[in-house]
Amino acid sequence: MELAKKYNPAEVEDKWYRYWLENKVFAAKPNPKKAPYCIVIPPPNVTGVLHMGHMLNNTIQDVLIRRARMQGKEACWVPGTDHASIATEAKVVRMLRERGISKHELSREEFLTYAWEWKEKYGGIILEQLKKLGASCDWDRTRFTMDDKYYKAVIRVFVDLYRKGYIYRGLRMINWDPEAKTALSNEEVIYKEEGEISKLYHVRYPLADGSGHVVIATTRPETILADTAIAVNPNDERYTALIGKQALVPFVNRPIPIIADDYVDTAFGTGCLKVTPAHDPNDYEIGLRHQLEVIDILNEDGTLNQACGVEKYVGKDRFEVRKMIAKDLEEAGLLVKVEEITNKVGRSERTGAVVEPRLSLQWFIKMKDISKRALEAVENDEVQLVPTKFKNIYRHWMENVRDWCISRQLWWGHRIPAYYYGEGENDFVVAETLEEAVELARKQSGNPQLQANDLRQDEDVLDTWASSWLWPIAVFDGFEDEYFDKETGKIHKEKNPELNYFYPTQVLVTAPEILFFWVARMIIAGYEYLGERPFEHVYLTGIVRDKLGRKMSKSLGNSPDPLELIAKYGADGVRIGMLFSSPAGNDLLFDEKLCEQGRNFANKIWNAFRLVKGWSVKEDATAPTGNQWATAWLRARLETVKQALEEQFAQYRLSEALVTLYKFIWDDFCSWYLEMIKPAFGQPIDAPTYAQTVAFFDEILRLLHPFMPFITEELWQHLMERQAGETICRAPYPQVQQSPNTALIEEMERMMELIAQVRNVRAERQIPNKDSLPLLIKTNRQAIYERYADVVKKMANLSQIDFGEPAEGQNAIPFVLKEDECFLLVEGSVDTEQLKADLLKELEYYKGFKQSVERKLSNERFVQNAPAAVVEKERKKLADAEAKIAAIEEGLAKIGHAVSK
Repeated sequence: MELAKKYNPAEVEDKWYRYWLENKVFAAKPNPKKAPYCIVIPPPNVTGVLHMGHMLNNTIQDVLIRRARMQGKEACWVPGTDHASIATEAKVVRMLRERGISKHELSREEFLTYAWEWKEKYGGIILEQLKKLGASCDWDRTRFTMDDKYYKAVIRVFVDLYRKGYIYRGLRMINWDPEAKTALSNEEVIYKEEGEISKLYHVRYPLADGSGHVVIATTRPETILADTAIAVNPNDERYTALIGKQALVPFVNRPIPIIADDYVDTAFGTGCLKVTPAHDPNDYEIGLRHQLEVIDILNEDGTLNQACGVEKYVGKDRFEVRKMIAKDLEEAGLLVKVEEITNKVGRSERTGAVVEPRLSLQWFIKMKDISKRALEAVENDEVQLVPTKFKNIYRHWMENVRDWCISRQLWWGHRIPAYYYGEGENDFVVAETLEEAVELARKQSGNPQLQANDLRQDEDVLDTWASSWLWPIAVFDGFEDEYFDKETGKIHKEKNPELNYFYPTQVLVTAPEILFFWVARMIIAGYEYLGERPFEHVYLTGIVRDKLGRKMSKSLGNSPDPLELIAKYGADGVRIGMLFSSPAGNDLLFDEKLCEQGRNFANKIWNAFRLVKGWSVKEDATAPTGNQWATAWLRARLETVKQALEEQFAQYRLSEALVTLYKFIWDDFCSWYLEMIKPAFGQPIDAPTYAQTVAFFDEILRLLHPFMPFITEELWQHLMERQAGETICRAPYPQVQQSPNTALIEEMERMMELIAQVRNVRAERQIPNKDSLPLLIKTNRQAIYERYADVVKKMANLSQIDFGEPAEGQNAIPFVLKEDECFLLVEGSVDTEQLKADLLKELEYYKGFKQSVERKLSNERFVQNAPAAVVEKERKKLADAEAKIAAIEEGLAKIGHAVSK
């Protein structure tokens, strides 16, 4: 195969992804000869299309899984999608509306037929898009949270938790989404950090005895019509005399008591609180304490119903009524004033609608006891959060966990397995199947004649998170009959070869905002059913923001289409762009220029490869001394890079790992090493150097493969003849081979600095690069310079390197290399004033540098708390700066002496 002159990402990516799939490169199965390495994908919503958050999350997972595969582990990345009850039902309802069909005209079965039709048409889009990114999932394992086996697992867990006493049905104040017409858990209600501007209405309530009025302040005047009391603080002397009296609800003139309750904040509003038990969770608690009437005036869609008592408001939306009632209060002389305030307004995480507190009969999971083991797991680092800063947030949530409302008033989802056989509060049974339900209902009711058609199943479905919390277990069919013990409610893991091998998984990569929605609950389920953690590490990514720091969103128009980016820069380029600035837990400030940088990096590697493969090789030649030192130095640098990568991957510092590799390839390998060994134009390279360079390229491609899978596969295949089916995906990941020769690295760094200095002098003095010049060095390290003389002469185009000082009359341009004085000998006169100015400028820089290092070392906290190696490095910097200053000052003195003569 001939390598193209220019890298064409689209052609390369399609070719190799097909190759990987055809050769089942990503397939995984239990293998006792290998260590498992498993990641389960956070299942994207079946409604979803690829966005920048997915790009970041899945690129990180792919880097980890590809590296593990190369390390000889049985790498298993399980893909799948989530049925996303609220989002999917909304999509299906919209589709039906476009066809002129209303959901309310359909039976449940008819609606679900349309829902499955929609899922089959659109549900796999995002997984296909992930393939464009290079995601190396075991696609044969793709799961969907409403697959038959998964559905059965979810129902089984509901029944089990009900039997254990964790699940109950009760009338509670819940969060209600009037747009989706369903209950929400507390975690599905979001608040803007800065709050929202609202109006605070001060309203008069006449006293029933005609003796005056009280004034309350409310942000929700539309709920006035549901008030059943006014509460004051018992310690508020302003209102003591009113306790026990009655006030009249405006417009409906319903007498309501004035009660005393410690909950009332004397500093808020007027100190009088309208109590609306049906529409506020705190008011509901007050109502329970004082046995108040509950009047529900809101329909499920947020419109007012007949219970409000004012006909013109009936059927109107709550926000429309807010405006109407404010106007009516003003006209009636009951509106004292309106002021603007900033308060927290809860909105539905799914639809954005303002959430209404609603008293509703729902299903809940008791969370306090079942959560304890999951809290301990993170506290004692059985499950490690990366970064650890999220540990405090996790602890706070778990210690203050509330019961989880798990029922949703939808049709798309896992239908709650509760069956009602009567009208009584407890006339229901919970069972996995209708047949089991009939048997239970006969026993519980005492009626052996009950038949299946006498039972009606609960209409609600389960919260989506109440299925995805089983993901790491259910994707391996852990709840199937042969593994799940109904008596104990535990899974016999050892009976399930795949679960036994791949569980617990190694790492979960996800976003911090679902730490409680999903991560905590998976940990709970893991300990409840298997008695162990579901994963060892949780890598929490940041939020992808634009370069101005704004969260990417469709509404702002600041979120690029990932597929368009891939088409423009190549998948490898986009992956690099995403990872360049994505430290764990910290937000990523995305700039498209990063993808351009990634593409340029791919082109750099491509061109370097073409350069090397374009050399002719002299088989019987020995490696010149310069090439020997160059290859020895690059080997030492490569070993330090591998050491750094091991540490960075262990700590999930993937962004740092990429930068480490990027700098090594671009600077050390391409800019220095290849230039050091490059043969003269038209000349061959010696065989030993060429062989070592090809070996270096092989290691570099394997190290880079997890980050840039496509270009590395293409070049690796061209590097040498490969067997059919052979792939870099399974090539061994490079291990540290030897302790890095740090002395060699330091010496070569000195030579590279010398080369750079000579090049700078040439540029400043406009000395042509083709002119080969002699160099004099005054040093007590002569042996080091002699050792690398061939490398330096080639790279700096020097005719010779000698030691000592210029003879009188020699034209020399001096410069300082650490503590050594160097003199580039040139023809013609030298501008001593310019030399002096240059040296003074350099002296000023090093004096400032020295002061900054001295300040750091004079800081006792830094010296005592920083690692010893860091402190020692700063001390070395100080010594180097002092040596530089001394050498420059000596050079200045010599210039002055030469001028005076």
